[in-house]
Amino acid sequence: MTPRTGTGVVGVLYLLAALLLPSVLQAADFPNKPINLIVPYAAGGSTDVVARALAKVSTKHMPQPLVVVNQPGGAGITGRVSVVKAAPDGYTLLFGYGSGEDLVTPHVRKVPYDQFKDLAQIAQVTVVSIILVVPANHPAKNLKEWVAWAKAQNRPINGAVSTRGASVDITMQAFMKVAGLNGTTIPFRGGAEAVTALLGGNTDFSGQVYSEAMPHVKAGRLKVLAVGTRERDPVIPEIPTFIEEGVNVWTFGAIRGIGAPKDTPAAVIDYLEATIKKITDDPEFHQIMKDLVHPVLYQERKGFLKNMQDGFEMYGKLIKELNLKME
Repeated sequence: MTPRTGTGVVGVLYLLAALLLPSVLQAADFPNKPINLIVPYAAGGSTDVVARALAKVSTKHMPQPLVVVNQPGGAGITGRVSVVKAAPDGYTLLFGYGSGEDLVTPHVRKVPYDQFKDLAQIAQVTVVSIILVVPANHPAKNLKEWVAWAKAQNRPINGAVSTRGASVDITMQAFMKVAGLNGTTIPFRGGAEAVTALLGGNTDFSGQVYSEAMPHVKAGRLKVLAVGTRERDPVIPEIPTFIEEGVNVWTFGAIRGIGAPKDTPAAVIDYLEATIKKITDDPEFHQIMKDLVHPVLYQERKGFLKNMQDGFEMYGKLIKELNLKME
């Protein structure tokens, strides 16, 4: 090696070190300020309450707090865009990553980002099952009886859902199509409004996530006829699936995971992934989730990504094969 060549090599190494040093130092010092956990929905919904459970328990496992920031609007898209555009430093994260806006919406309309490439996967926290509920005083004792009742009506059957084109809507549309029911889904501005419409006699059934319907079920106003997942939900094991009740359809439900802007340093992603595992293993978190009627279904980032990819493929297949209307 000539002196000139050696000097060139050293220069390149210094240049690489200069480029890498800021991110290395940042990762080593992370976190040195609060981390914003963006929830792209209004406060009080199932995504929000799980985010707040994470934030509460995080203080035992992190030197800085997780701060829940609600950014509703744009059918869940606005909050996602704000995370995609945020600095890739680990201080702005998305919670609710893997919901219908990531797995369903891109099949039916263009979104201003790539849900897989523009966000870095960190971890999955839970998967929320989708259920079908009817008024508690309905004469049908199970889904088979309710389907027979619905077919006997001399009119279309209507189901209340929280959002057009989201995972609850597609699950209910698929159920009606496969069950051979004549009717449609009616979107509202949230799960609470959908329940109000059902209890007011304006619809025949409602698609819900169990945590949002739970207060009405416990109060004796609603009853659950079936769950939309492939297997029974471990939180409500007494509720049969659509498949068990003779309707051969299932969906993933709504995944609740965490994402970060792409190009977030690998060391920061590693730290966050490991810390979320500690939080989700904490007995206090398990108790809160039990009270919320949510299973703890942690997945590291590779498993989380696979679940999202499988869910995206499954929802796309349902939309195409059943010619579901998402607009």
